[in-house]
Formats: sequence, structure tokens, C-alpha cells
Amino acid sequence: MTNKPSEDRERVRQEMVADPRVVEAIVAAVHEQVPVYAALDDSRLPEVRAIAAWGLERLLGLWATDGTLGPADLRRFRGIASARAADGRPVQAVLRAYRVAGTVLTDEIAARAPRLAAADAFALARMLLATLDTLSEEMATAYAATSEDLAGDRTRALRLLLDDLIAGRHASVGALTDRSARLGIQLPDPCCLLVAEPVAANRPDLAHETATGLLDALAGSGGEMTPLATVRGSRAVLLLPLAASAHVGAVLGERSWRGCVITGEGLDRVALAHRLAADALDTAPAHAHRSGHVLTDADAHVLVLLAGRPAAAPDHIARVVLGPLTDVAQRHLLEALTAYIDSGSANAAARALHLHPQSLRYRLRRVHELTGRDPRDPWQRLTLDIARTIRD
Repeated sequence: MTNKPSEDRERVRQEMVADPRVVEAIVAAVHEQVPVYAALDDSRLPEVRAIAAWGLERLLGLWATDGTLGPADLRRFRGIASARAADGRPVQAVLRAYRVAGTVLTDEIAARAPRLAAADAFALARMLLATLDTLSEEMATAYAATSEDLAGDRTRALRLLLDDLIAGRHASVGALTDRSARLGIQLPDPCCLLVAEPVAANRPDLAHETATGLLDALAGSGGEMTPLATVRGSRAVLLLPLAASAHVGAVLGERSWRGCVITGEGLDRVALAHRLAADALDTAPAHAHRSGHVLTDADAHVLVLLAGRPAAAPDHIARVVLGPLTDVAQRHLLEALTAYIDSGSANAAARALHLHPQSLRYRLRRVHELTGRDPRDPWQRLTLDIARTIRD
């Protein structure tokens, strides 16, 4: 004789689905007990929370109705497994997360129904065991198939890897290292991230081949490191070795392109570097793109500061722009720059500092050499002015 689902199950189901603390308890337990999930940044936690909420509702529904996983459920689990294969999160860690969630679910039910009937408790155990067994098989199979597919189509796999880095869809540097090893590549770390676009006003979406053509022109100095390329609308995004940054201006100039290059960031900060570069291209005035000049970290930080969205503290932005001029030993150069900006001419600055005009001009040349910024250029003078102002 089969026992019918009790009213207690439905009551508990309704209480738990309506209580947001249950999902938070599941996410907290997974974050604490599964190392890969502990390494997730804040941008990834909403996805974990959404999956936890869906899984909670489905499992409680199966328990309340003596149901089993249906085709739509299995498709969802296979999709989750494929996504984890693409972002490098190990399938063993994913399955462990589901087991941890099952434990939290059991504890929460016990707290709400301390006198749960034996039939209901046995039904919960059967449901969890059967569900975990089914989803383990489905997810492991989908994970393996996606991994093989990515490894077989190398070009697509490399593009997806950069797409995931830009979107922040890597669980940790360790998971990224494992994914790189499966593809047989070594990524540049620290790296140079370039976001570039044609200068023309009408810029249709780029073909991926356009980005790879730009990559071929820039990636010759990387040694064993593997550069990556992808597209975002009308822009190409390239992950390059640091040495390639020296050639970016010439290569973009030949193609009548402009761009922003962020250097020295680790692979765990590619998403932040991409947002910084993209925002810089969105907001830079036309005169910032003078011939042969590529926007840099310093330009990008100043631009987002002007837009009211600073990506770093003012003292950090000042150091990025001014470089060695922040050293005590170079105080005389910073004083010369300040006098030049404040007075508007080299002669007036020299009089203010009681220097010969040639001495003042020599100091301004040293400022250019040390910072890469020419105080005579309107845009670069503005960035230097902002940097020395916020530093004070």
C-alpha cells in the first residue's frame, strides 16, 4: 500500500519557498564548504543564488508530490553542467555543492517539522538519493561532452575562454589554470588587455576574423604564452603579453583604429580591466585620440573619474598617471610641471621658480620621459593636472 503525501509536506514546502533565508543558508553553506565556490567573486554569487532558489523549489515540489525529475529538469541540469565545463569549474565541486545543499534542505525541514511522520521522512530520503543519483549522471555526461567539444574546436574554445574572462565567469585562478592546461596553453599573467575599434563613425559589428587579424599583428613577441581574441559588437578585445603593448599604437595607426590598453593586471582582474577600457572608449573626447596615441590605464582612470565612476582611490589614480613624479627625488620635476600648468607657459613657470627657461623646458622633457605624457598636449596636460590636483 502506497502512502499519500501528507499535508505536512505541503505546509513545509510553502513555508520554505516563501522564506528567503533558506536560499541564503544554502548559498552560505556551499560558499563555506566547497573551496571552488569560496573563491567565487561577488559577480558570480547571484547565479549561484538563482540556481539554489530554483533547485530548492523543485526538490520541495518533488517531495510534496512524490514526483520525479522530468525532461525539463534534466535539460536544466545538463545546461548547468555545460556552463560549468565552459567556465572551468570542476564537475566534482558542482556535485558536492548539490550534496551540501541537500544537507541544508534536510536540516531546514527538520527544524520546521520536528515530529515529521516516518513516511514523510523516508520519502524525503528517497527523493534526495534518487535525485542526486540522476543529476550526477546527467551532469557528468553533459560536462564531459562539453569539455570534449571545447577541446576539439580549439579556435572556439580559446574565444570562449576570453569571453568568460571578460564576463568574470571563472571560479578561481586555479580553475582557470586547469582549463588552460586542458587546452594546452599558457596565458600571459600579468597581461595586456586591449580594447580597440575602427575610427569611422559607422562601426558595424566586427567579424571574429578581424580580431584575429589584429591579434596576428600584435602577438609575435609573446614567446610560449598564448594570446586570445574575441569581439564585443564593433570592438575587438585582445589578451596579449605585456611586451605587445609597445607595438599597439603603430598597429592601430596603420589600420585607422583607436583603442585603450590596460597593462599589468592579473588574469583574475580581466573583467575589471575590460570595463575600464570600454568605459574609456565610451567617454574619451576626440582630442584624446591624437594620432599615434593609445589610451592607457592612466587615461582610463581619469576618464571614469570625470564621469563620476572612479574605479580606484584618488591616490592610486595619481600614482598611475604621475608615475615616478610621486617620488621625493623627483619633487623638482613635479614642481616644474605644476608651475607650467598654473602659469600656462614655460617662460612664466621659469620666472615663478627662479629658473632659466631652458632649465624649465629640460624638466618638462624629463616629465614627458618619465610619465609618457607630454605637458604641451592638451589632453595629456589635463590628465597630469587632474592627477597632481587629486594627489594634493
